[in-house]
Amino acid sequence: MADPVDVLIIGAGASGAAVAWSLADTRMRILCLEQGGWMKPSEYPSTGRDWEARQFGDFHISPNVRKLPADYPINDDNSPIKIVNFNAVGGSTILYAGHFPRVHPSDFRVRSLDGVADDWPIDYATLEPFFAENDRMMGVSGLAGDPAYPAKSSPMPPLPLGKSGARLGAAMNRLGWHWWPSDSTLATQDYEGRARCINLAHCLYGCAQGAKASTDITYWPEALRAGVELRTHCRVREITLNEHGMAKGVVYYDENGVEQFQAAEVVIVAANGVGTPRLLLNSVSGKFPNGLANSSGQVGRNLMLHPYAQTYGYVDEPLDGNHGPPLCLWSHEFYETDPSRDFVRGYIFQMSRGVGALTEAITSSAAGRLPWGADHHRVYRNLLNHRIGMAAICEDLPEAHNRVTLDPVLKDGNGIPAPRIDYTLSENSRRMLAHGRARALDILREAGATNCDGELPIAYAGWHLLGTARMGDDPDNSVVNSWGRSHDVRNLFIVDGSLFVTSGGVNPTSTIQALALYVADSMKQRLATLFD
Repeated sequence: MADPVDVLIIGAGASGAAVAWSLADTRMRILCLEQGGWMKPSEYPSTGRDWEARQFGDFHISPNVRKLPADYPINDDNSPIKIVNFNAVGGSTILYAGHFPRVHPSDFRVRSLDGVADDWPIDYATLEPFFAENDRMMGVSGLAGDPAYPAKSSPMPPLPLGKSGARLGAAMNRLGWHWWPSDSTLATQDYEGRARCINLAHCLYGCAQGAKASTDITYWPEALRAGVELRTHCRVREITLNEHGMAKGVVYYDENGVEQFQAAEVVIVAANGVGTPRLLLNSVSGKFPNGLANSSGQVGRNLMLHPYAQTYGYVDEPLDGNHGPPLCLWSHEFYETDPSRDFVRGYIFQMSRGVGALTEAITSSAAGRLPWGADHHRVYRNLLNHRIGMAAICEDLPEAHNRVTLDPVLKDGNGIPAPRIDYTLSENSRRMLAHGRARALDILREAGATNCDGELPIAYAGWHLLGTARMGDDPDNSVVNSWGRSHDVRNLFIVDGSLFVTSGGVNPTSTIQALALYVADSMKQRLATLFD
C-alpha cells in the first residue's frame, strides 16, 4: 500500500488539472490518478499526411471506435447522441475544438426566469473571478465588448474570421442578428511558451503546434513544478470508506493490471459527467448500497448532452476550406427564452469552415452529392473548399430519466462495469433543434449557399457530459453542496461537468474549469473546518 496523501484527485483532464494547480499552493501532498498517459505531440495526426484517415481510427472521438488501452467501453445504444471523450493527461481537451464560451448569467436562474428545471445555488458573479483566472491560465483569444455577456476581456486578440467567417458575418449583419468573434483557447500570439496558431486546422486531432490550450501543456506543468504528483495509467475501480463513513481512499489498477490501494484524507472526483457517476455507482458498501454519495438517488440522473443541429451549404467561390481554426465566430441571437417561440431557453450558433479533402469526398458521396462517373471530378471541384456551415448548440434541460447506470454485462479491460447511457430527446429539444435548423438555413442562404444539408441531431456529438452529480442546497435533490462537497461524505468532492444544474446552451469547458477553481478556492478558505 502506498503512503497516504492529503488530497487524491481522480482524472487529469480539464477540471482535474485546474483543481490540482489551485490546491498546490497549500503545500499539501496532492496526488492525481489518470487512467491514460502523456500524449506525444510528435505523434499527433497533424504531423502526417494521414491526419484525416486517423480520425476514423486511433483518433476517433468515440472510445467505442477508438478502443485504445486507456479507453473504457460505453453502452450508448439507447441514445441518439453517442458519448465521445478522450482518456489521457489533458483528457478531452486534447481533442476539443478550443471553442471557449462562458455560460450566461441567466443560466443560473432558469427556474426563476422560465419556470423549468432548477436554479443553481451559485450565480455568474460567484464564478466571474475564476472565469478570468482560467482565461489567463488557458490563454484565451477573444474580443472585448460582446453584448451577449457582462464586460470581460481576453489575454489575446481574437481569431481571424477568414473568408468563411466574413461571409457569414456579413449575412447576419443583413439579417440584423447578433454575432461576435468567438472566444477560443487557440493562441493568436506566442503565449507563455506556446507558439501561436499557424492555421493547420487540425485542432480536433491534437495540436502539435501547441497553439491549442490542452491542460497537459497549461495547468499540468505548473502543478507539477509546485509539487503535485501525477500517476498515469491508473484506472480507479472504487472509492472506499472507513468506519466513520468518510472516504478512506481508492482501489485502482496500475499499468500492469495489478490491484493497488491508495489512502487519502480528501478525495476529489474529476472523471467527467459519465465517468464520475460510473465510479460512484460502482463504489457500493453497506452504508451506500446504491452507490457512494447517492442517498438522494440523483447520482447518474439528469444527464444533459447538448443536442447539435448541424447545417451546411456550398457557395460559388473557394473559401478557407479546412484552413484556419474550425470555429471563429458565434451568434447568441437565439440564446435567451423568447415567449413567441414554441420552446423555452435557447442555443448559440457556432460557425464552421469547410472540411478536408477526404471528409468532403466521404460525406458527399454518402449524401449523393458526389456522383461516380464522368462528372465526378467536376462536381468534386465545386464542393471542396466551398463548404460553410453553422451548428446550433441547444440547451438540454435536466430530466431524471436521462441517466448513467452500470451495464450488467459490458466491462472494461480490468473487469469494471461499463457505463450504460439511457437518453431521449425531449419535445423541447426537438423544437429547438428544428428552430436552429431553420435559422441556420436563413443565414446560409443569405450568405449565398445552396445545396444545403446537415445532421439533426449530430450523432457523434456527446462531448458535453453534464448534470449527473449536480450541486444544490437540498440533500434530497442534489449530490454535492454549493461548493462541491458531497452531502453524504464530508471529505468527498466533485469538480467536473456532473456538477451542472442546467446545461446552458454553450460549450461547457470554460465553466467546468471555473467551477473547479471555485471549488478549490472554497476548500482553501475552509481548510480548518473542511469536514464540519
